[in-house]
Amino acid sequence: MRPNIYTIAADRPFLDTLAAGLVALAGDEPLRLARMTVLLPTRRAARSLREAFLRLTGEDSDPGAPLLLPRMRPIGDLDADELDFTAADETLAVPPALPELRRRLLLTRLVLEWSEGDGGQFLLPGQAAALAGALARLLDTAATDGASFTELARLTPLDLAEHWQVVLRFLDILPHRWPAILAAEGALDPAERRNRLLRRQAEAWRRAPPRDPVIAAGLTGGIPALVELLRTIADLPAGAVILPGLDRLADRGVRERVAQDPAHPQYLIEGLLAALDLSADDVRDWHPGAPSGRRERLRLVSEALRPASLTDGWRDLRPAGAEALAGVSRYDCLGPQHEAVTIALLLRRKLEEPGATAALVTPDRELARRVAAELRRWRIDIDDSAGLPLARTPPGAFLRLVLDMAASEFAPVPLLAALKHPLAAGGMAPEQFRDLARTLERRIRGPRPAPGLAGLRAALGDDRPALQRFVDRLAACLGELPALLAAEATDVVALVEAHVAAAERLAASRDESGVARLWREAAGEAAAGFCHELLDAARDFPPLPGRDYPALFETLAAAAVVRPAFGRHPRLAIWGLVEARLQQADLVVLGGLNEGTWPGPVAPDPWMSRQMRAEFGLALPERAVGIAAHDFAQGLGAPEAALTRAARREGAPTVPSRWLLRLDAVLRAVGLADRLGPDPEIAAAALAGDVPAMRRPLVHAPPRPPLAARPRELPVTDIETWRRDPYAIYAKHVLRLRALNALDADPDRADLGIAIHQTLAEFVRRHPRELPAHTEQVLAEIGKW
Repeated sequence: MRPNIYTIAADRPFLDTLAAGLVALAGDEPLRLARMTVLLPTRRAARSLREAFLRLTGEDSDPGAPLLLPRMRPIGDLDADELDFTAADETLAVPPALPELRRRLLLTRLVLEWSEGDGGQFLLPGQAAALAGALARLLDTAATDGASFTELARLTPLDLAEHWQVVLRFLDILPHRWPAILAAEGALDPAERRNRLLRRQAEAWRRAPPRDPVIAAGLTGGIPALVELLRTIADLPAGAVILPGLDRLADRGVRERVAQDPAHPQYLIEGLLAALDLSADDVRDWHPGAPSGRRERLRLVSEALRPASLTDGWRDLRPAGAEALAGVSRYDCLGPQHEAVTIALLLRRKLEEPGATAALVTPDRELARRVAAELRRWRIDIDDSAGLPLARTPPGAFLRLVLDMAASEFAPVPLLAALKHPLAAGGMAPEQFRDLARTLERRIRGPRPAPGLAGLRAALGDDRPALQRFVDRLAACLGELPALLAAEATDVVALVEAHVAAAERLAASRDESGVARLWREAAGEAAAGFCHELLDAARDFPPLPGRDYPALFETLAAAAVVRPAFGRHPRLAIWGLVEARLQQADLVVLGGLNEGTWPGPVAPDPWMSRQMRAEFGLALPERAVGIAAHDFAQGLGAPEAALTRAARREGAPTVPSRWLLRLDAVLRAVGLADRLGPDPEIAAAALAGDVPAMRRPLVHAPPRPPLAARPRELPVTDIETWRRDPYAIYAKHVLRLRALNALDADPDRADLGIAIHQTLAEFVRRHPRELPAHTEQVLAEIGKW
């Protein structure tokens, strides 16, 4: 029987075409649609498919007719989504996935034990947590690619460098220690659980093929367990596998090279077809419709992305007409801010078209945040769907600042950073709290006070009762956190509880509790969820020195991400590469197209060399480049596409993405050199956006104060300053402005002299008549005090 393999071309909206085909497959039986099962790569794709059905019914002659949707399940999101077929079939039940934070802490404990024993190198908990994160990624990668850690022993030839031998001895903790820990937890690694679910589902469907349709849409393989499931679905009588953007324009010679090039966008699709023993000619179009008119554009993109060994074929390309670039523009911007302004203008202009949609697709999260900020000029509220790191949100930053303040023994910089945070109120009105914090700042500028709250009180003196009460309030808010951070062995759970309690007390205002202010909105909920998960995950973590807790907390919190509510703007979106898969808009802006950003750098594996990865059975790092290339090619299939990049970044020139350079070469070969450029209206508006309509330079005001305000005498050292910079004399002697001392300044000669005189005065006060024994030691002790 011929396998049911289909594709949806890159120039067609994947989810809309999928929804239309499913409705056509159901025919006149609405209940048949509800009995279908659709497997999709991500939860976001499942939500977007629901919206596609809504758009489809809205175009129907009877838009108010009810529609029972099929069962839609995410299956292949390797970043966050978890498979769960157990609700449908109890025979597929497998142990739950180990929570990520719990897994990180368990691996951190293993790394610490290794460093104290066979490792020979002492590691701090924060360093161990970073290594544990890399180990967790290695576990998931090995499970994804079907590699077994029992094969590590054969990767240690005698001619291997000594540091690789150390690395492989370190990795021995995975096959020898980790399985027992998982068994004690009664859980599995997330990737291993996914593999078991996929294989058991495939086995169940082979034993008892479902009578209702099962559709796997948008999945490209790359995971042995997933390939097995797709093979099963393709062989089902009512099954279908729908591939995204199969390149039908490549000939057989190109396809043979693609199968050997992990950096090619069709690499995973070709591998899946080879595993299914099929060729591109065996793949049919899913629900074909009217031609989009962008076939010539797709041909140029296919040529631009062909394997490097076959690029000599560009010399034989036939000429193309200018219509091949219809709807495509390119913007080489001056810098990141100019690129963000350009993208914001492109998105904003699309809103002028009724019902039109637009999206920015980029792996550059900083660019995404810049674009979101620019769109707020027009009161367009939109967030990056890829999320924001918890540490960059107000509650995440506040938690870290409170910890830094207490751990640094109230050094001026971390102290003021925490007290000036918008969430800090200490049970007072926020504006009153900030006024006291500013007053405190003026008192502690200069050399650092003595450590701790006692040193802070001593620096304020007894003539500042309001500030002394302020410091007492601060001590009450922090509670036992400073003492726990100073202890040599502290329970992690106790540290987390004290940390959270201190942050809540410091965040409380006169009118609101700290719980209400600190944990509000999406960022606060994410921070609260992280803290609760950390409390549960650290229940049996060994005691550690309190001074090591801040680095451990920061390392663990770095992986937490706050994602905005789905569909915040009905017509505009900012997507990361994972979120953009299977999505399409009327205008797609592909931003950040610089080498090192899109595609990102091929990071070296800290655990294995390329040869070792190949022998171990892991995919080469270039496969990630191929996935990014497929995302790029899919984005160029939109009705309108804009390519943007920043020519300079942080003052240094950038290198255009390899795909832009290839596209330029293909355009020269087909006679379209210099035909891919910016829209003049957008380019002019991006440059003129911050230029005022009228410029009225003001005449410099001469420093001529009234005669009564002028100084009657000047030090001789100020005469030269008067001639060179009269404004400095005006500020100093007329306005009587004084420069503030630096925070945490190094003591100067005057401070040294004051300290010596105070030490001698205290010495004379203690010993007014006779010198004590060991006079130098007594003086040194007084000087330290």
